[in-house]
Amino acid sequence: MSSNSPTPQRRSARRRATAIGTFTAVAALLGMAVQAGTATADPSPSGTKADAGALPMKLSPSQRAELIREADASKAATADTLGLGAKEKLVVRDVIKDRDGTTHTRYERTYAGLPVLGGDMVVATDKAGKVKDVNRASKARLAGIDTGAEVKPAAAEKQALGAAKAEKSTKTKASQAPRKVVWLADSKGGGPVLAYETVVGGLQKDGTPNELHVVTDAATGKKLGQWQAVHNGTGNTMYSGQVTLGTAGSGSRYTLSDTQRGNHRTYNLNRGTSGTGTLFSGPDDVWGNGQPSNLETAGADAHYGAALTWDYYKGVHGRNGIRNDGVGASSRVHYGNNYSNAFWQNGCFCMTYGDGAGNAKPLTSIDVAAHEMTHGVTSATGNMQYSREPGGLNEATSDIFAAAVEFNAKNASDVGDYLVGEKIDIRGNGTPLRYMDKPSRDGRSLDYWSSSAGNVDVHYSSGIANHFFYLLSEGSGKKVVNGVSYDSPTYDNKPVTGIGIDKAAKIWFRALTTKFNTTTNYAAARTGTLAAAGELYGTSSAEYAAVANAWAAVNVGSRP
Repeated sequence: MSSNSPTPQRRSARRRATAIGTFTAVAALLGMAVQAGTATADPSPSGTKADAGALPMKLSPSQRAELIREADASKAATADTLGLGAKEKLVVRDVIKDRDGTTHTRYERTYAGLPVLGGDMVVATDKAGKVKDVNRASKARLAGIDTGAEVKPAAAEKQALGAAKAEKSTKTKASQAPRKVVWLADSKGGGPVLAYETVVGGLQKDGTPNELHVVTDAATGKKLGQWQAVHNGTGNTMYSGQVTLGTAGSGSRYTLSDTQRGNHRTYNLNRGTSGTGTLFSGPDDVWGNGQPSNLETAGADAHYGAALTWDYYKGVHGRNGIRNDGVGASSRVHYGNNYSNAFWQNGCFCMTYGDGAGNAKPLTSIDVAAHEMTHGVTSATGNMQYSREPGGLNEATSDIFAAAVEFNAKNASDVGDYLVGEKIDIRGNGTPLRYMDKPSRDGRSLDYWSSSAGNVDVHYSSGIANHFFYLLSEGSGKKVVNGVSYDSPTYDNKPVTGIGIDKAAKIWFRALTTKFNTTTNYAAARTGTLAAAGELYGTSSAEYAAVANAWAAVNVGSRP
């Protein structure tokens, strides 16, 4: 993506749509658009000039791997240059290289083979390999440490479990058995101490996963320190009420960095249209006040939606992140000015959200976040081409899992429903963006398949699959789900009995990940979902029959 970005309105018209939707007086096209290309980061704050030499180089995976190999090969010489003792060893953790040739190598340290907590450092060397600067976590020297422990590991574990219970944690157990370490992380600057480090799992008092690290003096049994590896902030969102957020803390500063979900980060574009933006940070781990005028509010909503989506895919489908590699994407909020759209980009591996008309309705509700994040999942799996019938299926897949995530979240302020974008009021009249029970209620979407479906905008041809999914989940006719009234018709005027959204979503996910491809059309989607249902529940099951009936009800294939 060029850094000379067109205006949001022109941009929305030009890109291949996969975003949550835009509503303009000119086109009234409500679409979900994906931007091809990558977001270009602005290397310097507005109004200043960056020092190009101090900026990090963009390294390919192989280049980074080579730098790490070089640092590993020379770590003994580096330790000698730094004056480390004979029992001290350096362990390379990361390498960054600047454009001027400066290399920043992050090391962990060991003493007599034991990890040194608080012994890490960053060593900067110039392009000739000469040390320019050393940033140490502790300046204390390591020498004369007796590595024979008097306290038994079981005693350290008991102390750690007691510490967790004191924090009102539940289901506590040692997720990492006590290991010998050298404690050099005393905030008061104390010298090195032989210790045990124990990690306690389970749940924190509010139900958040627990990763409590407890350090015990190996000579006296005294607790030297403890810390929670799972950082939880409080988000005062606009759409979901007050929620718990995954954050990271360092000293007295916190950031919207979710270390438990692939380090997903949420950035503030502050009305900009390019670059990464600024990582949300603050001193109190409380984000937003529920009002759009507070820029943190949209950040809290987007961060929360991303976490719910990550948890849904991992907990329900066993997928570890968008690409199943444990790597989190990122979110960018406050894109443009009065920008009524949201989008996914493969290039930057990120979701981006505008603030809507008058910058008063950020497009950061749960279903929008899940919709955009699902575009990434689709890109990494079925990757249905974003045009004609495959494009309609691509778009519907995001609506389908947006509903599934919303139901799975069980958030009292934004209950699960089969309405798309009901919170963001993108039309300005309080109505949803799309309806899954009867898609044509929006005035444009298709309820049923026809031979012309491939000629319809993908946001409207998606109605066929959305309608199928609703019928498969809930069945036809009038009903009320979570306080919302639905009345879903069928093409053949025959009833459909639903199997529940959980089973329906599992069938669609299996088809997406094992059956769908770039050219999958509606007929192939029927074949794929039937195969998925057969594999999951058997070809003689009620679930299998329901898939066939739901497709027939939207005029794709026939009933068994």
